[in-house]
Amino acid sequence: MKKLFCLLMTLVMMLFAVSALAEAVPAATFTPGTYEAEAQGLLSTIKVWVTVDENEITGVLIDANGETEALGGMAAGKLSAAIMAAQTPNVDAISGATVSSTAIKAAATEALQAAGADIAVLDANRRDTGDKGEKEDKTIDTEIVVIGAGGAGMAASIMLKQAGKDFVLLEKMPYAGGNTTKATGGMNAAETHYQKEQGIEDSVDLFVADTIKGGHDLNDPELVRVMASESAGAIDWLDSIGADLPKISFSGGASVNRIHAPADGSGVGEYLVEKFSSKLNELGVEIMYETKATELLTDADGKICGVKAEGPDANYTFNCKAVILTTGGFGANEEMYTQYRPDLKGTVTTNAPGATGDGIVMAQALGAALVDIEQIQLHPTVEQTTSMLITESVRGDGAILVNQSGVRFTNELLTRDAVSAAELEQEGCYAYIIFDQNLRDHLKAIEKYVKTGITVQADTIEGLAEQLNIDPATLAKTLADWNECVKNQNDPEFGRTTGMDADLTTPPYYAIKIAPGIHHTMGGVKIDTSAHVINTEGNAIPGLYAAGEVTGGVHGGNRLGGNAVADIVIFGRIAAETAISELGGVAK
Repeated sequence: MKKLFCLLMTLVMMLFAVSALAEAVPAATFTPGTYEAEAQGLLSTIKVWVTVDENEITGVLIDANGETEALGGMAAGKLSAAIMAAQTPNVDAISGATVSSTAIKAAATEALQAAGADIAVLDANRRDTGDKGEKEDKTIDTEIVVIGAGGAGMAASIMLKQAGKDFVLLEKMPYAGGNTTKATGGMNAAETHYQKEQGIEDSVDLFVADTIKGGHDLNDPELVRVMASESAGAIDWLDSIGADLPKISFSGGASVNRIHAPADGSGVGEYLVEKFSSKLNELGVEIMYETKATELLTDADGKICGVKAEGPDANYTFNCKAVILTTGGFGANEEMYTQYRPDLKGTVTTNAPGATGDGIVMAQALGAALVDIEQIQLHPTVEQTTSMLITESVRGDGAILVNQSGVRFTNELLTRDAVSAAELEQEGCYAYIIFDQNLRDHLKAIEKYVKTGITVQADTIEGLAEQLNIDPATLAKTLADWNECVKNQNDPEFGRTTGMDADLTTPPYYAIKIAPGIHHTMGGVKIDTSAHVINTEGNAIPGLYAAGEVTGGVHGGNRLGGNAVADIVIFGRIAAETAISELGGVAK
């Protein structure tokens, strides 16, 4: 009996040993190999290849070439590294590239499941990629700090580098461009060589008058005069760095064709960001990404002497002699804009996620005055499910707006606030923008809308109406009436006189459902014509300059389409020129 007991105990111990050995050698997580999957991104199908051995993700290759270069490509690189580091596809999306990020993660998940992975197990065994401990404190001496790598900051940085200045360019987001990447129309400029070559008569005085009228006489006339006077020179400067804007069309609130765009009609913002980025790379300028400025420092005399910032691996103190604020507006910060406009709570925004008003807050801490801070613009043509702005060039090139009954209800090329107000009076507070194949063929920006899937298309007007649940006869009559207006160059019902160079008779026909969305914050810190930031006592804050949407005064109570790009390019250059001059140097 004793021997039998010992034998049984031995068997039990052997079973425990085998069990422990099985636990010590983990079962394979994957079937080794390379697996491919794809998912729909913002503009294209994104492909992901995941390579695994039995227990590890060893490679993640992402093809997002069809997405925007600034966001899609950036998301691909960062998410590839993040998935490898965490060993799971469920990593944080890249801010500003949410759609591309979601597609990449979905494709990676599908590929790993094909490799035999249990995603829940991968998540449970996620590797720690978070806090690496206390950040290092770093102090950097430089002459100038440019805060914000949007259009104004990039333009200023090109000027600074060409003048041989020592500076750093900070950007809190993981990519450059800011709200400039959202600009789809063009740049307003008067008396340009392109206008003269195309027989368009314009003047600085007319540009000024249109801008102040559109801004409801709230604009700072001196700032407007500078913008208009310097606009032709700014177009020449863009030519000099390979960023020519030769296509001219009409934009709401303008008296003549004034808005300058890329030759193929592509979105001006992404185009300029690409050109600016290429020039900065050529000049050897490095952008400090994911580095958020948190405080402006002054000496005992109130002069700028430094900037504090937080980076991914270090906390920085930049000792400097000047700061150029190009941090943009606050249209992506609902908490901030509802302080001034509580009625806008819950409204869709077209703004980039970095437009949160940081520069305004930092400047205020130094006593900067604010101008027109409650003036916030709604853009009338925003696709609500994607927050995608439909460029004003679509209407400027001949499109019309109809309501759910299939009839026009306004002059489509009134100022943005007027068209937005008219839309909000319609059934459901929305409208449809209607255009044809001819317009699509001449405006590359439309391809983005088609690829994103927000357009409705049909070979006939009646077929389009049926898809929109509009009475076909009514919409057909509306189009016929409009085409007669174009033929006669007369719109007796709404008085439209511009954007009537081509009718809408070329099938197929297209529609996009749109409604107003928050687009631009006209208010910000007060500047003078040399881009000095002005304090509440009316004096310049020594060493502090600002340009772009962080400032107020240029646009008044309503910004005309095309004036934001003019603002960032012109005052970005002026801020740099003033800083260069006052620190000793010559702008080139």
